Amino acid sequence: MKSKTYVITGATSGIGKALVEKLAQDNIVFAGYRSESKREMLTAVSDNIYPFYVDYAKPETIASAVEFLKSKCSKIDTLVNIAGCVVAGPIEKIDMEEIRRQFDVNVFGHLDMSKSLISLLEGGKIINVSSMASYGVFPFISPYCASKRCLDMFFNALLVENKKNIKVISVKPGVIATPLWGKSIEENSKYFENCDGYEDEMRFMISNAQKNEAKGLSPEKVVEVILRADEAKNPKLSYTVGHDAFTARIIVKLPQSWVNNLVKFGLKARMKHKKKTL
Repeated sequence: MKSKTYVITGATSGIGKALVEKLAQDNIVFAGYRSESKREMLTAVSDNIYPFYVDYAKPETIASAVEFLKSKCSKIDTLVNIAGCVVAGPIEKIDMEEIRRQFDVNVFGHLDMSKSLISLLEGGKIINVSSMASYGVFPFISPYCASKRCLDMFFNALLVENKKNIKVISVKPGVIATPLWGKSIEENSKYFENCDGYEDEMRFMISNAQKNEAKGLSPEKVVEVILRADEAKNPKLSYTVGHDAFTARIIVKLPQSWVNNLVKFGLKARMKHKKKTL
C-alpha cells in the first residue's frame, strides 16, 4: 500500500496518540503537540513522525504551524482534527472568557488550521473527531456540546461548498477512556469546587468524569473507525462510536421538550443512585 501523509492535532494523548502510533508504522505523520514535554515522546515512537507545536487557545501559533507544514510537504492526504478541551459548569456561572476559549479550541482553531491547509488537501480528507455531545445538550457541559455541534456545521458547509474534492467526515464517539476527563476536572475546578446552589451536581460531575476516564471505551475503538473512514473511497458523512453515541443519535430525533425531560430525569436518577452507593 502506498505511504500517505497525515496531519494529526491533539496527537499526544488518548485517541490522537493511539492514531499516531498506528499510522506512523507505514506513513508520514505530522503530529501536533501543545506541551513541549511531549515532543520527545512523539519522536521516540517512530522516525516517520514529525512533531509541530500548536495551541488552539493561542491562535497566533496556528500560523507558525501552517508555515512549518507547508515547508515540509506539498500534499496532505488526510487531516485529522482531534485537539480539544471541555469547559464545564452551570451556564449561569461560567465566565464568558471560558466560553470563548471553548470555541477557540474546539471550533475556530480547527477551522483556521483546515482553511489554511486547503491548498494541500485537494482530493484528500478532513476527519474531525467530534462527539456524541453534538447531538444535544448534556447537563453542565453545554459549551462543549455547542462547540461540537458548531464544528460539525462549519465543516459540513465546507464539504458542500469546496471545489477541491475534499471529503469531510465527522466521527462522534461516546464516552472514551482518555485523559480529557481528568484534564476537564482540573481546568474547571473553580466551577466544580465553588458553585453555590449546584454542589451536589458538581460532585456528581467530578465522580462521573473519573468513572469515564477509567471505564469508557478504549481509544483504539475510535482509531478503528477513523481508519475505516480514511480508507473508504466514499466514506459516510458521520460515524458514531459506542452504544451511548448511537442512543444519543436516536434520542435527539424526539421533540426537544421530551429530550429535556429525559435529560433531567436521567440526571436525577443517576445522582440518586450515586448517593446510595456512597
